[in-house]
Order: sequence, then structure tokens, then C-alpha cells
Amino acid sequence: MLIDTHVHLNADQYEEDVEQVIQRALDAGVERMVVVGFDRPTIIKAMELADQYSFIYAVVGWHPVDAIDCMEEDLKWIEELAAHPKVVGIGETGLDYHWDKSSKEVQQDLFRKQIRLAQKVELPIIIHNRDATADVVRILQEEEAEITGGIMHCFSGSVETAKQCIEMNFLISLGGPVTFKNARMPKEVAVEIPLEYLLVETDAPFLAPHPHRGKRNEPAFVKLVAEQIAELKEISLEEVAKSTTQNAMKLFSID
Repeated sequence: MLIDTHVHLNADQYEEDVEQVIQRALDAGVERMVVVGFDRPTIIKAMELADQYSFIYAVVGWHPVDAIDCMEEDLKWIEELAAHPKVVGIGETGLDYHWDKSSKEVQQDLFRKQIRLAQKVELPIIIHNRDATADVVRILQEEEAEITGGIMHCFSGSVETAKQCIEMNFLISLGGPVTFKNARMPKEVAVEIPLEYLLVETDAPFLAPHPHRGKRNEPAFVKLVAEQIAELKEISLEEVAKSTTQNAMKLFSID
């Protein structure tokens, strides 16, 4: 059994065939999926999917790129949704310095607010980090994010950064890039970080693993991520699946 710990089945790319995509995931042995919302429309859709399917869970939060659009009433709404039994995390939140729609100051302010919200509702935090590692780590430390812990989503940093995050009670989630031929750092992380700290994800519809790179990703492909980790660690796929599934179920308090 595998758990795709980060998938956007709430994205427009699945509007026409989400049921078939979900069935292909089940057929591939992906028995649970965590759908991540990141603004009002995607949060609403994530909640609908979690209510519709027993094996789908929701994460609710606000993406850093769109931080400028997040109002206090949005955060209050997210806090209310956190009481739903199928909501298992807050996010994705964090920092994204690749895009400049929202200033660094606005992103950092919302990041801090969502960390505090997660602490208040006692749910793990799902972290998005793009070109902002130093500030992400600093803010996590300053806000005592280890209280709830969480996930470094689609981790692309160094082994040293991964170890820093693990010390703060975060798990390291690897996605499609670990299968890319020239993705040195994700492969190093897969080798060096013990299985007890690893998760697998797709971030679908984005970042499809080899041999589907450049095409629409989907949760069935998380098996390819797990297979690559198994190959790099020179262990069985079953070991990777068992450990990453146990890690996810413990973090998300899934029975």
C-alpha cells in the first residue's frame, strides 16, 4: 500500500476525468491520497473530494505565491475547516521567491500566521519552499514549528538541510524529481536520509516522474517515486511502501 501525501486532484487539469484518475491510483496500489488546497476554490474542492471518498483526506491552507490575496476571514475559515475529521494538515504554506506576485514580507507574515494556526488546531504543517531555504528554516525555528512538525513537501534541498528539518520534527517528502536523471540532491537525500523520515508524493498534476516527465502527473505515478527510492537504497519496494505509509499515517493520525 502507498499513500500519495500531496496531490492536487482539486486542480482544473482533472476536471474531466478525476474519477478515472482516482481509479488508476487505486489499481496501482495507492490506497490513500491527501488532496492539498491552497486558495478558496481548491480548498472547497479538496473538502468535497474528502467527503466523497473514504480514502481521500484534505489539507487546507494558503499558498505563498498568493499570500497577497489572503484575508483574515480566509484564515478564520481555514481554522474552522480544521475541525473537520478528514482535514489532516495545514498548508501548503511557506515561501516562494521564484515568483514576485506577493512580496517577501507579505509571504513571511502569512507563513508565520499559518504556523501559529497549525499550532492552535494541533495539526501538522505542509511546507512549500522555492528559492527560500534560509528564510523557511529560520522562520520555522523562530515560530517553534517543531511543536506540530509536518512535511517538507517535494523536498529539493541538500542532505544537510533535510537533517535540519528532521531535527525540527519534519518529515522529508520526495516526488517526481527524484526520478530525474540529473537530480543529484533528491537522489542523495533518498540515499542518506533513513526511511523513518521519508514520505512519497506526486504533487500531481505537476512534476511527473520519469518516464512521464513533461506530461500531466497523477497519483498512480507515486509508485514510480517509491520504486526509485527503493532502487537508490538497494531495498525492496515493499519496504519503502510500508515505511512511508506508516510514517504518513502516524503524522496525519490516520487509522
